[in-house]
Amino acid sequence: MKSLIALLPGDGIGPEVAQQGVRALQAIASRFGHEFDIRSALVGGAAIDATGSPLPGETASLCREADAVLLGAVGGPKWSDPNAQVRPEQGLLALRREIGVFANLRPIQPHPALSPSSPIKDHLLRGVDILFVRELTGGIYFGDKTRSETQASDLCVYTVEEIERIVRVACELARDRKSQLLSIDKANVLETSRLWRATTEALVRNEYPDITLEHMLVDAAAMHLLKAPASMDVLVTENMFGDILTDEASMLAGSLGMLPSASLGAENKGLYEPIHGSAPDIAGKGIANPYGMILSAALLLRHSLGLEAEALAVENAVNRAIERGILTADLAAGAAAGTVEASDAVVADLSA
Repeated sequence: MKSLIALLPGDGIGPEVAQQGVRALQAIASRFGHEFDIRSALVGGAAIDATGSPLPGETASLCREADAVLLGAVGGPKWSDPNAQVRPEQGLLALRREIGVFANLRPIQPHPALSPSSPIKDHLLRGVDILFVRELTGGIYFGDKTRSETQASDLCVYTVEEIERIVRVACELARDRKSQLLSIDKANVLETSRLWRATTEALVRNEYPDITLEHMLVDAAAMHLLKAPASMDVLVTENMFGDILTDEASMLAGSLGMLPSASLGAENKGLYEPIHGSAPDIAGKGIANPYGMILSAALLLRHSLGLEAEALAVENAVNRAIERGILTADLAAGAAAGTVEASDAVVADLSA
């Protein structure tokens, strides 16, 4: 099969890890007889420097045409002025709107060999297999904003339609796991959360009677993630809560560098990126962890291209590299593996 993949390396360590994702995809193409047409384009700060826009028209056009988008990272101190009219993050938000993605999936399944890297006690990590489903295009991040010298406001808005479509995604994913769904909100305080809870209850009752639904307040969920993470399975929540909780949950895996993400829409097209950000402090040093990006490429294979065996092959190759002790500095103090060396171990496994 031939698939068009848009590659957006972005800023900071983005280009370094993006290249390792490409290497994994090329190894899969060779092993399984696929053809991937991978085309690069600018986004974020690099795009601002070159064109003045964080999402140039050419990039948007390529992403609309592509079967999937693989992104490195955006942002950095060069473009960090909060008063700037044009910022790298605007490119990412615009890209999500451009290709219509609204459901952000973040799987968290700590590898036993990495338990020393986590600040969480080892016995709490056993059996942890969590899938976050975060609403991506609504809520306070996208609401109207005002600011004066003495006051500022950010409006949080959700519609029934926005809540229903993200909960449907979560329910479909839950059906493939334990048929359990935990919805996280702040319904004791926020009207948007009260709408979220009522809408979720009605939809699950009417459309997914086989799903066991529970609710949890976001502050309790934050505590539960650290106290009893193995009891959680599929979690669905709104935009800001999901943003915060998934970064917290990354510590279960030992490092932000380990976690992939997929942002999906109504169709198969998706946006895939590691959650670690641009990490400008280590950019260009060759020490960034490539596993989150490589695992994001696995999610691309699974969700956008429908290649489950190929996705599993990538995930198993990463697991075996970790078992062999091929660890970057974020995973183990004094670890010697650099970005390319860690990627080499995965590619060699896929090519064996």
